[in-house]
Amino acid sequence: MTTQLLATELANLIQESKRKHNDLRQAAEKSLEELKQLGNISEEAAPEQLSQRPSFVNPFIIACGTKNAKFTSIAIVCLQRLIVARALPRAKLNQVLQALMQASSAGLDVQLKILQALPSLLQNYAPELKGDLLVTALNICFILQSSKNAIVNNTSAATLQQLVVSVFDKVVSEDKNGANSPVAGEVSSADGHVGLRAAALDAYRIFNDLCLMTENQRPEFLRFTGLPQTFGLELIESVITNHAAVFTTHPEQAQILRVRAMPLLISALKAKPSFATTVRLVRILYTMLRRHINILPSECGDALEILTHLLDQDAALWKRALCMEVFRGIFAEHTLVRRIFALYDAKEGEKSIIKTLTATFVRLSTEKPAIIGLGHQSTMPVIEIANASVAPSDQAMLEASGMTGIIGGSVGHETPNIGISTQWSSVRVPCIDQLDKTEPPAIPESYIYSLVLACISSLSDGLAKFILPLTVPSESRSRRKASRQDATGRDSPSPAHLTPESPPHKRSSLERSASFKRNPVPLNPLDLDDHPMHSDVKICASIVDECWPAILATCSTFLYAALDQDYYHGLVRAFQRFAHVAGLLQLSTPRDAFLTTLGKSAVPPNVLTACHNSGQPRPMTPGTQTDTPNTLLSNARGLLSVEGLTPTSPAAERQRQASFDAAAATLNTRNLLCLRALLNLGIALGPTLGPAWGIILETLQQADFVLFTTGKTPGRTPSLSRSADQGDDTNSLMSNFSHEVRSVETAASRLIESSIDFPNASFVEVVEAICSLLEQRPVDKQEAGSGGAQSPSPAAAEPRRPAPGQHRRVLSFSGQASGSSTQEFLFALAKLGEIATINIERILTSNPEASGWERLTKELINTLDSPEMTPPVRVKAAEILSRLVLEAANVAASLPDDARGPIQLRLLGALRDALTPLQTNARGASVANHTTDIDVHRIILEGLKSIVEGCGENLVSGWDIAFSIIGSVFETTQSIPEERRGSTANPGLLTTRSSKLVRSSFSSLQLICSDFLASLPKSCFLILVDTLYKFCSQDDDLNIALTTVTFFWVLSDFLSAKDESLEITAELVQATDGSGLERLAAERSEKGSDAALWMLLLLRLTTVTTDERLELRNSAIQTLLRIFDAYGDRLSSEAWSVCITSVIFQLLSSLEEELKAAEDDDVEESDRVEWHGTAVVVLNGISGLLANYLDVLTTHPFFNHLWRELLGHLATLLDFQVLDINTATFKALSHVVSQTGDDKKPIFNETTVEFAWDLWSRGIPTSKGGGGKSEDNQNCLVAYVAALCEVYKLIQSDLTVDRVKRMLTLLRETVEEASVGSYVLDVEHTTPLQTQTLAAVQMIRTDVDGVPSAMIHQVSEFATLAYDQNQSSESDGPKRTYIAMSKASMKILQTLILSHASDKDIYTSGALATALSALYRPIALKYRFCIVTKSVQPWRLATSTALEVLAATLAQLNALDIPRQKAQGIWAIVASVADGILCADANSASSGTNFGDDEDFDIESFRKLRALIIPSLGGDVVADKTRMAYAESLFRTSVIHGLTPAEKALEDKGDDSGLSSLYAPRPGRTVAVPPTKRTQMSYVAFDELFSLVSTEPATSESSVSRKTAESSNLRIRIASTAAPLLILRCALTIRSYVADQPLRGKMPQPLSQRKELIWTLRKLVELESEGDAMPALKWAEGESRKHLLRLYPLMVKALGVGGDVKVLELLREALEVVGGELGIV
Repeated sequence: MTTQLLATELANLIQESKRKHNDLRQAAEKSLEELKQLGNISEEAAPEQLSQRPSFVNPFIIACGTKNAKFTSIAIVCLQRLIVARALPRAKLNQVLQALMQASSAGLDVQLKILQALPSLLQNYAPELKGDLLVTALNICFILQSSKNAIVNNTSAATLQQLVVSVFDKVVSEDKNGANSPVAGEVSSADGHVGLRAAALDAYRIFNDLCLMTENQRPEFLRFTGLPQTFGLELIESVITNHAAVFTTHPEQAQILRVRAMPLLISALKAKPSFATTVRLVRILYTMLRRHINILPSECGDALEILTHLLDQDAALWKRALCMEVFRGIFAEHTLVRRIFALYDAKEGEKSIIKTLTATFVRLSTEKPAIIGLGHQSTMPVIEIANASVAPSDQAMLEASGMTGIIGGSVGHETPNIGISTQWSSVRVPCIDQLDKTEPPAIPESYIYSLVLACISSLSDGLAKFILPLTVPSESRSRRKASRQDATGRDSPSPAHLTPESPPHKRSSLERSASFKRNPVPLNPLDLDDHPMHSDVKICASIVDECWPAILATCSTFLYAALDQDYYHGLVRAFQRFAHVAGLLQLSTPRDAFLTTLGKSAVPPNVLTACHNSGQPRPMTPGTQTDTPNTLLSNARGLLSVEGLTPTSPAAERQRQASFDAAAATLNTRNLLCLRALLNLGIALGPTLGPAWGIILETLQQADFVLFTTGKTPGRTPSLSRSADQGDDTNSLMSNFSHEVRSVETAASRLIESSIDFPNASFVEVVEAICSLLEQRPVDKQEAGSGGAQSPSPAAAEPRRPAPGQHRRVLSFSGQASGSSTQEFLFALAKLGEIATINIERILTSNPEASGWERLTKELINTLDSPEMTPPVRVKAAEILSRLVLEAANVAASLPDDARGPIQLRLLGALRDALTPLQTNARGASVANHTTDIDVHRIILEGLKSIVEGCGENLVSGWDIAFSIIGSVFETTQSIPEERRGSTANPGLLTTRSSKLVRSSFSSLQLICSDFLASLPKSCFLILVDTLYKFCSQDDDLNIALTTVTFFWVLSDFLSAKDESLEITAELVQATDGSGLERLAAERSEKGSDAALWMLLLLRLTTVTTDERLELRNSAIQTLLRIFDAYGDRLSSEAWSVCITSVIFQLLSSLEEELKAAEDDDVEESDRVEWHGTAVVVLNGISGLLANYLDVLTTHPFFNHLWRELLGHLATLLDFQVLDINTATFKALSHVVSQTGDDKKPIFNETTVEFAWDLWSRGIPTSKGGGGKSEDNQNCLVAYVAALCEVYKLIQSDLTVDRVKRMLTLLRETVEEASVGSYVLDVEHTTPLQTQTLAAVQMIRTDVDGVPSAMIHQVSEFATLAYDQNQSSESDGPKRTYIAMSKASMKILQTLILSHASDKDIYTSGALATALSALYRPIALKYRFCIVTKSVQPWRLATSTALEVLAATLAQLNALDIPRQKAQGIWAIVASVADGILCADANSASSGTNFGDDEDFDIESFRKLRALIIPSLGGDVVADKTRMAYAESLFRTSVIHGLTPAEKALEDKGDDSGLSSLYAPRPGRTVAVPPTKRTQMSYVAFDELFSLVSTEPATSESSVSRKTAESSNLRIRIASTAAPLLILRCALTIRSYVADQPLRGKMPQPLSQRKELIWTLRKLVELESEGDAMPALKWAEGESRKHLLRLYPLMVKALGVGGDVKVLELLREALEVVGGELGIV
């Protein structure tokens, strides 16, 4: 600015205003004079001087107000210069703004000058320009923005946007520098009122008004209306875009967004706005989501839901495109994606935004399959004819090549583009950036799908870029930064690897080793708990874990769509990144799902099925390899050296190719691209894959099979003939096929080579995966395992994952695997051999299990053993195992001597294990299987021969394995235990695989015995004995077995020939299990070694004595006896003791094992019975032998030990629960125990007697039964009880209570466990066993303290057996009733109690209470006991017995001073017995029951019982609840007519409350209630209630006065208990009459009810109750008529009823008695 310019303009104003506007001229002159007064001041100082002269701007302000265009133009120019130079006086700002407002209606130039000046004004005078001044400035812009001139309109819009942004710039500056500024005002926020400084307050008001005006509402601060919605949205966008931080730090601004902006945006979107409005709305929402999602979580969540809803359901393509462009931007910012997921999806109760969005992608991708060209396989996009001339040739080529995903048919001009291509599936300018458009542009239909692909790609890229760097171990990160080219190793497969055009990445072996050594096992970021980004890592893991199904479904859809090369490669890369991230986070489920889908894309199921269904090459046996040309055909057919396993001749190859249709489906470059991506994932995730290795390897196996079947060669595709130019088409799916095959081969090789650097655990997982390729299909596994006992491998036992191509695993095969499966199995075997060769050093030097050696050999063994495998596969597996063992042996030769031996033993063990399955499996009957088994066996034996030949001189500890291999000709799965070397399933018999192999093996054994017997280790002597036993047990040739038995004699003679006497001592045989004996036998230099071997030989021969063949068993027994006979004279007494212990008892142990084996369900019943008979014979023989030498054995100091061991064997035999054995055992016990000798010297001492008692008292003999048919155990139990008699004779002198209790318990169990047998039912008479048991009980002495109580307890249980059995038994078959025994027990019980009634112990021990409880059971059951006897009924006998017992014992309660608690318990049972006598369930009675007789019996019994207990029932020792129970029983029985539920409830209430309830009338009933069946008993009980309450008749004898007084006290206590119930009982009858009779009208009362009422009234009148039994009433007192006073209200009501004369008479009489009681009458 220059002062000259101002002077010139002022002069112009003066000149122009001379004629008019005198005030303007004067003001201009004055300002010019002031300007001149400044003098020659510098340009820098002039603005400061002018700003201090307020009147200087007056002419310009006046000029703007003149509305003169010339004056206004001059004034605006000057004002602009003053504003820019900051020369404007601050006091004049308001007037200047008003002037600018007045000038806004001038011409275009003036308006533009104003718009230029306003930004400078706001910038230079920011502190002053606030409040109304700011509003004025903004209003100027709003006014100009409404101009119809486009230039002014656009300029003012830009200026207004700049001004609004500047306002927020002031807020930023104020927040930074204005901490001390005063508060200008308060506004509301989410947290309440907030005080704001000036700038913040202006910004708040302006932004709030912008939202209001955009919403077409009146502003609160600005003075302008009519703002276009689009422009308002642009202003809002500019604010939230340029000043996002303000909204974060200012809660009041966030509140505007929350309550104004977001509702505006969401409601506008829901109102279906135009394209222009929608674009701006979506842009604001996008900005909100990017910048303000943290402060507006709920609103942003709603916005995301709206966008997702529009994408999912809106039909307008442009709206979907806008939404997808927003999502593309969101997914491009992975930090934002994580924040959204953390805010919504990760929080419980919040919206699932990301998860819902990915699910929407799934629905969107499948919405229009025709648009994306969805099919069974990925194809090339189809171009519309009008757009490209090459489409027909592409279409023909694709259809001819058999691509099922191509939509064939005629192609016309109307055909749209099919598929997704960069040529037509993208737009040049995104819809969200087209702010200048009012109408939506033309959008390709496939554009939406390209955006979905972009979102998927961005999401995968963001996850990978965030997760992958965290997986690099810290020590290797610096190296990775230095060499980025290595980052495409295991951690991140290079995208270039996914590009078909890229050359295959080849490395030398040295480079490979170095590369993989630099790639350690990737870390799991989820384990980095201390990492600052750990929470974000968890969010990423949650994203993958929650969204992977939708992502997988979306990607899977596009994998089978028509995509061009770029889109398809991008999709595969995204797919790979998802799988990579899931794998690094060790999320196995999503990782495996992605790998599986990628595998299916690599080998489509339809292609695999077509190859299986096509003509298959015939499986050929391995032979000499045929030379094949070095072409891709050989490489593809043997992708991993399989061609060496299945050679084919040229003629067979031509036949195979001819049989395969040329147009059949085959693999293309895209399939191989997916396969290579899968392999790269295997390289990257190798150590972490675990079971997922099976997906990769199985896919590779399938690809190899397809390539082998289709016979791929370079330049040849199974499609129609094409011209030369068509053959070079780069868009063809078969282009660069040979190059892609080579890339796959390289990746497959690197995949296997990478395993060398794996940890052992990861390497074992790879081995497991390869082994799983050899597993048979489920159908085949069942067939293979149906006849054998081999347990499945761990992999087979686990549920199989849904592997790619799983349908291949269920193809039907008959017998053996087909030719196609043969090729696949040979592939897996080759892989197994290859990975073993690469890792041979690991396998040898590491632990066998940890290094995978056991899994490798196990799978090879399983394969060579499987009958379902074809012969070539089985033979090849055997050859690989032999070759591996030989190679390992050669490598081990260079190892140190200390490590060589264990390795050689391991190798020999592998050969032995290879033969073990051939023994354990039940082989098939086919000739081919048997021949193959023999061939495999021969190969393994040759391998053994090679090992022995190469390392025979070093074979120090391998003789035992050699013996094991020699014995492999026997088909058995068990090894020989020390004492019993037989199978539990097959007792002793061994089956051989082939007589030729047996003869060969036996010849080898003979050779060893003849040449190396003296040099064999001692341990091998033991093995030699076992081997002899094996040949004894083989079932091929009985003569060989018999001959082998003689070898035992020869070997025994050999061992005993050295010494004239074998020193057999107890120290020699220290361990009965044979371990110590074997250790001694192994030391030939030790003394007693030969004796130990001789004893071991006897033990083995003892085992043969239990062989199932009778001839061999007899021979073994004769040989054993002959050996004892030959050397018995040289055996001392100690030696005899040792032999009995080690041999005889061992014979019993072997017999026990055989019996245990015979329990198997597979054993025939006849064989089982035969073994049971053998056991009986052995028991008889051994018992006789011991009996013969008992006098010798008793002299031995260890006789007690021998006796205990013998009884232990007898106990073990009892445990088999076989009746015959149990019977023989107890007979043997009786036989041995009965050997008491002469009276001078008893044989058994106290200890031996104790052992015998322990055997008998261990429990009753039981039987498992057989064939579902119950056995008769009567004889066995009779023998058991008889054995008690023999044992009782020995222990009766030292009888104790505990032994008696044990006897009684076992006798009770004997009775309970007895079978029904052939006897009649025990209703009337006891069975013999029951009779003998009761006799045994009566045999027991009762003169021992405590014994009577114990016997009473037990006999009480006998008495209740019938009722326990009846209640608990649910069997429908015949069963014991125990009724006769119960009745007999009652008599015994009565005798016992009467005999010991004065014994205090029967009271204190609870025996009497138990007996009474037992007697109470039948009394209480009465008619509910369903069995009726011909003789006296059990309940009657129990009643009579109980009365007799009570008569004898009740008087003793006080005499013996029984403890109060015990006496109370007895009295409680007495009350229960009384209740049982009174009550009876007549409804449960059987037909023909004589109720009258039973009722008379019960009445008589009750009267007897009453005589016994009254008045003693009132004593102090009787609990109140017992008296109450007795009274309540009388009350219940006295009820003649049924009560209502409400009346039943009154029984539990007290006197006052119960009677008060009775005084209230109840609803009447007219129905006649029938009386109870036992009416007489009811009247007896009712009368007893009256009797209990009545006074005792006076007596004049003074001699009994004291006794009468005591009795009176007792009666008063009883009366006090019974009185409330009596009053209640009488009240119920009268109340019923009061309620019911009026309803009957003139109908008479039912006879039974009338009888009851009259009887009750008469008894009430006659009753003189105990005065102290009932408390006196407040309003009336009385003595003997208190009961009538209590019933007075009811009787008055009854008088009002009228009717029956007799009733009225009795009622009047009762009232007269009441009057007399009160002294009125």
